[in-house]
Amino acid sequence: MFGGIGWGEGLFIFFIILLLFGAKRIPEVARSMGSAVSQFKKGMRGEVDAIKKELDEDKDGGDKKS
Repeated sequence: MFGGIGWGEGLFIFFIILLLFGAKRIPEVARSMGSAVSQFKKGMRGEVDAIKKELDEDKDGGDKKS
């Protein structure tokens, strides 16, 4: 039922994108989307690392300066 996108749906989505952006702009749009996803993942990784560091400091009884 919710198993993902099949071949037919993927082809339909690709056709709609082709109509909206044109064949010449599709590589540019794909590059910008890939760059955005990469930046998002990098930001999420940084936040996860910061949270883990904070949890480790709390677990070790780190001295908080307040």
